[in-house]
Amino acid sequence: MAEQLILKSLPFIRILPNWAQELAYKYCSKTANLYIVHGNIRDFLPHKMNDSQFNFVKIQNYIAEVLFGNRDIIAFYDRSAGVSFCTPEMRREYLAASSGANGQAGGGLSRDPLEAFPGWEQFCYRHVSSKRRLVLIIDYAETILPNTDISRFTDEDRYCLVTLNRWANDPIFTEGDISIILLTENLADLNAKVVRSPATIKVNIPLPDETVRQRFLAWLEKQGRLLLEGRLTPEKVAKITSGLNLVNMHQLAAESYQEDREIGLEYLRQKKKEMIETEASGLLEFIESEFDLGMISGHDYVKKRFKSAAKAIKIGRLDVLPMGYLIAGPVGTGKSFMVTAFAGEIGIPIVKFRNFRSKWQGVTEANLEKVLNILKAMAPVGVMIDEADAFLGDRNQDGDSGTSNRIFAQIASFMGNTEYRGKIIWFLITCRPDLLPIDLKRQGRAEEHLALFYPETIEEKQELFQTLVRKLKLKVQSVDIIELFKKYKFDFSGADLESILIRAKLLAAMNNHVIISAGDLDETIRDFNPPSYPHEIELQNLVAVLECTSREMIPKRFQNLERTRLVSEIQQLKVLMGERE
Repeated sequence: MAEQLILKSLPFIRILPNWAQELAYKYCSKTANLYIVHGNIRDFLPHKMNDSQFNFVKIQNYIAEVLFGNRDIIAFYDRSAGVSFCTPEMRREYLAASSGANGQAGGGLSRDPLEAFPGWEQFCYRHVSSKRRLVLIIDYAETILPNTDISRFTDEDRYCLVTLNRWANDPIFTEGDISIILLTENLADLNAKVVRSPATIKVNIPLPDETVRQRFLAWLEKQGRLLLEGRLTPEKVAKITSGLNLVNMHQLAAESYQEDREIGLEYLRQKKKEMIETEASGLLEFIESEFDLGMISGHDYVKKRFKSAAKAIKIGRLDVLPMGYLIAGPVGTGKSFMVTAFAGEIGIPIVKFRNFRSKWQGVTEANLEKVLNILKAMAPVGVMIDEADAFLGDRNQDGDSGTSNRIFAQIASFMGNTEYRGKIIWFLITCRPDLLPIDLKRQGRAEEHLALFYPETIEEKQELFQTLVRKLKLKVQSVDIIELFKKYKFDFSGADLESILIRAKLLAAMNNHVIISAGDLDETIRDFNPPSYPHEIELQNLVAVLECTSREMIPKRFQNLERTRLVSEIQQLKVLMGERE
């Protein structure tokens, strides 16, 4: 039977990658003939030749040689190369049997789908009775089935959409063992009608896991093309290269080989950062920190929670970690710095979402799909979203044809997937947690709600001062900072105090001082006039208090406020500021 050929050509089917097993079994079920293979399709894929040897090939060759064994007729099509074949014999047979579109010989090899597709269809119908297997692999499928409104389709786009849908639902194609495989990196780039069709089977190729990376590195080492420092092995490198595909790793090895430079930990760390940021098309930014939680002043409860999380990560108890953190508090309290310090504490990468939204239809969804696939491969990883209330939006946004609603639903669904507990840790940072939809704040997503507030006591301000002096690496003359704070009575944030110290450093430099003197500090503080937003700051304080999941982190002046009064004051401030509920 034709459907058994793929199994006979794969005696090792059970050790195929999961995606290849899925494609093989779906093919053998003969329930569909249109497949979409998406994800990490531009990578090398492992092809096991015997019990101890692997080769690594491109996806077209993998599907043709490994899954189908180069049997019968396997054709390739893309807009650049037109129609091509695995072997010259297949090409000659195709040309002999097909006159092409409009009666022109060879028209079926055209780059134009209006000529290539009729030629393929004619060839398929002629061979239905022969019981031969026919496979057409269409690469860059998004170029013939773009994800845009059908009203913007060209006549060619409409032809391709109708033709592929017709083939997907043609029983002659299914029963005649004729398969169409579409290749695309992102499902969101393809026409939604095709993607959502029940007649279409979708198969995702993930980024390589640690085992595949290790085999690839061992393969490179065996060929003498992998230079590692003495303490590094393929096993160790595989553990710390999560998020990289095999093409990236081949490039890394090739560059070090050409430079005759052994790959060390620092070289590897820098290259990994560059490659993932490039692979993510600038949509992710690595957060690197030279500080740990010891550089945080105050916020003892929050530090205690993060230190407990860091300990759980280090001992491998990812199952006890929250899915994510909501970090609230007024501007200038060091929320982002707290996360970067946590990054320095735990030793796993933390990345920051950059703006992945685009004005072009379908591009935003494709960008997000790419970013989420990279995050899955990088696990364990932390994800920081600053100004989360503005960045993430909500389910009810209008004016962009539903893109924001779909993006919000996709992120919320991904955040709530318990499969990634402890593997992908979310940090939602905002000074207005009341504007963040409850969908993201509920248990199962941003479970731990933490809040940072301005220092209140003189002792807290003194500790903050000393911490900032260390952080900024300043030289400051011995000064009674407590008396200085008492002399100038105003509330200030960590950001305000940091600004004061930078100004004092400038003043000292202008006075030819290497060390900041007490006089420099006194003059700077006396002159400093911080921007005043009393209503906004008070509102940010109150909504942060309302979100706290522990009384221990709430400042004393707010601890005795009843919840009903707290809500009432928040509403009054919003009315005063002209905000609508």
